[in-house]
Order: sequence, then C-alpha cells, then structure tokens
Amino acid sequence: MLALGLGLPPSSHFIYIPVMLVLGIVLGFMLGSKATRDAFALEQRKAAEREARKAAREASRQAATAGAAEKPPAG
Repeated sequence: MLALGLGLPPSSHFIYIPVMLVLGIVLGFMLGSKATRDAFALEQRKAAEREARKAAREASRQAATAGAAEKPPAG
C-alpha cells in the first residue's frame, strides 16, 4: 500500500470535514428559511392585492346598482 503512495489522511481531515458539513447545514438552513419567508410575504401581498381588487369591484358594482335605482324613468 505504501508503494502506491496511499496512506491515511491527515488528522486535520477528521476536524475539517465535519466542520464543513455542519457549516453547509447551517448556511443551507439560513438561506432556505430566508427564501421561505420571502415566498410567504409575497403570497400574503398577492392575497391582500386580490382582496383590494375584489373590494373595489364590489364597491363599483354597488355604486352602479345604487345609481341605477336613483335615476327617474325616462319619458
């Protein structure tokens, strides 16, 4: 085995590899949670805009029906 130049990895690998794994998990969690918060906020904003458009449509519909009821008949 020594003839091929293969040996045991240095002891620093037993510290470096787990640290990199934990760092990757932590960074992935942080970035993933930020993306989730952004997506949730976007969905809430869309829902609020949808409700505002619906309320505006309903108000204009009620104004149109109220205006039609107040008009005297032609003639």
